[in-house]
Parts: sequence; structure tokens; C-alpha cells
Amino acid sequence: MNAAKLRTKYEHTIYACYLGYVTQAIINNFAPLLFLTFQRSYDLTIDRITLITTVNFLVQLLVDFISAKMVDRIGYRVSAVCAHLFAGLGLIGMAFLPDMLGNAYTGLIVSVIFYAIGGGLIEVIISPIVEACPTEKKEAAMSLLHSFYCWGHVGVVLISTAFFALAGINNWKILSCLWAIIPLANLVYFTQVPIYPIVEGNNGLSIRELFSRRIFWLFLVLMVCAGASEQAMSQWSSAFAESGLKVSKTIGDLAGPLTFAALMGVARALYGKYSDYIPLKKMMILSSMLCIFSYLLATVPENAVLGFIGCAMCGFSVGIFWPGTFSIAANRLPTGGTAMYAFMALAGDLGCSAGPTLVGFVADSNNGALSAGLMAALLFPVMMLIGLMALRRAKNMENI
Repeated sequence: MNAAKLRTKYEHTIYACYLGYVTQAIINNFAPLLFLTFQRSYDLTIDRITLITTVNFLVQLLVDFISAKMVDRIGYRVSAVCAHLFAGLGLIGMAFLPDMLGNAYTGLIVSVIFYAIGGGLIEVIISPIVEACPTEKKEAAMSLLHSFYCWGHVGVVLISTAFFALAGINNWKILSCLWAIIPLANLVYFTQVPIYPIVEGNNGLSIRELFSRRIFWLFLVLMVCAGASEQAMSQWSSAFAESGLKVSKTIGDLAGPLTFAALMGVARALYGKYSDYIPLKKMMILSSMLCIFSYLLATVPENAVLGFIGCAMCGFSVGIFWPGTFSIAANRLPTGGTAMYAFMALAGDLGCSAGPTLVGFVADSNNGALSAGLMAALLFPVMMLIGLMALRRAKNMENI
């Protein structure tokens, strides 16, 4: 298909956005597979390894915040191109900068900062680009879009594991460069596809107007709960797999996160296909109830198998939370614009940090009892359910 046809078909815009979330999955999930290799090759301590993830998270949060005003100024196409350029450069830099710079750790951190900038931009811009496309089923399109992050996660783990088994983990730098092909190719794709106005004309709400709407605050709470409900359980998925399936830590690290991510992707894809049969708010309420049950199941003492089942069930139940909240917000605040998506992404990322932190803190305070930490994190799906029930009753909240 030639470039002229690409520029007129919104389906290609959606395909480019799918690859955007695959890129997001690569930059969030490839480096953690190499943490032990980094530790061994560059003689790094555990706290320095941990800082790699922290830097990635903090930079993405900062980009979420800055994007509220920046994206509208430079435009969505430029933002998408820049996001994928930074992501690709970060992945390539991870292969070369540790050896080129005098300090290998500095090279890793600089690379992480580069791809985290790309990841933060992708999180802010991809959902509104798809929402603006002239699709008939907005909620289904959003759910299917977010499933590609899950499939990307599964693909990164499986393909990387196969590569390491065949070529040896010492050749990880080659794979890092190969993964960079996806964002760099998608960069070119985004220069060709049509991008529709996020808000028609200049009618978008200002940041002050946005925060004056009480319903927007409710959406922020829902995003915090969505991120926390997902990550509070996801962080411990490998531990559940290792103990529940009686497998090695290596297999547990694969089985747990892969099962969680795959079922989360299945939930999003299924709703994308069958959204005509069940309203989104009802689906999210039912998912909240299932999430609460999965947390309770995971805390059953001395039953590791039930813990793993509860963990897997949680992956399925939280699948609709993040894209569903975006869809409802876009419907209730259609003039929210870039700022709305940026601050909702920021709230979701804060939840992704708060959930695991609460689990770890409470578990440490109870002699390392993971069940105690997860029982505390039950707060988040319960708050999600309460917030959704409030949203269902507040038919006219968009005007207050």
C-alpha cells in the first residue's frame, strides 16, 4: 500500500498504536530479564540494579506530568515520532553505552532515561489517538488496544528466553538492537498514518477547568486503584508460581508473570470482541468483584496452589480496569483533551507504585507474611468497586 493510501485509512493509525504498546512492553520488560546479567557483567550491587527500575518509573511519571501541556504544543504526530525515537535509541544505547562510557552503570542509566522518555510519551498519547479515530465501538477499540501491551509482554519474555537459550545470554546486546527495530519502524509508520483531532477546534478544557470537575477527581481515584490492583498482585506472580507449582525460581519467573499478563490480555481482547453484549460499567463492576475474590483466594494460608490460581484470576479481572477507565472518562469528559489523558496516566502510574509498596511494607511488618500484605492491598479493588458504583449513580456529574 502506498503512502497516500496510508494517510487516509484510520485502520493504519490503530495498527501503529498497537505497535506503540508493544514498544511500551519491550522497554518495560526486556531489561528486567537481564538484571542478573548486569549484576555479573558490570559488578553491580542489588540496590543499583533496583535503581534501574526506579529511574524508569520516575522518568515516565515526570514525562506524564510535562506532557499535559507539551503534547498539544508540538502535536501528536511529532510526539509519537519522538516517543519511538527515544525508545529505539534507549534500547540501542543499552547495548553500546555501558562500554563506550567510562562507567558501565552510567551507560545503563542514560539508556534507561532515553527509553523511559519514550515510554512516558507513549502512555500519554496512544489512547487519545485511538479514541479520536472514527471507530464505531470506542470501548472495544480501547480494550483491544491495551491488550497489545500484554501480548507484547508475553512476546518479549518468550522470544528473549528462546534467544538466550539458542544464542547464549552473553549475546543480549544483539537482541537489544533487534528489539529496537520495532520502535524505529513504528516511527516511520507514524509519519504516514492519519491522526485525527483529539478535541475539535479549541474547545478543550484547561487544566484548571479539568480539576474543577469533581468527576475528574473520581477518574483519578479509579486510575490509582486500577494501577495498584494490577501491580500489587503482579509483582508477586513469580513467587506464587514458584511455590504453587513447585517449580524452580527460573520457571516461576516465567510462569507467574506470563500467566498474569496473558490472562490480562485475554480479558482485554475478549471485551474488545464481545463489548456489544455487556455494558462497560457493568463489566468493570463484575471485574472488581472478581478481583476482590482473587485477592481473598491468594491470601488463603498454606495453600500455594490456590494462591497461584488467585494470582492468575487477578490478571484476568484487572484487564479491563485501565482501558475501561480511559473509555468512560473520554465519554463523560469529551473535551478533556491531552491534559486529561496525561494526568490519568500519571495517577495510574502512581497506583502501580503504591500497590506493591503497600504489600511490601505490610508484609515486612508481619514477619514477611505475603498474605498480610495482599490483604492490605485488597483496599484497592474494594475502592475500585465503590468508585464504579458511585460513577454509575452520578449521571450528571460531568456538569459539576
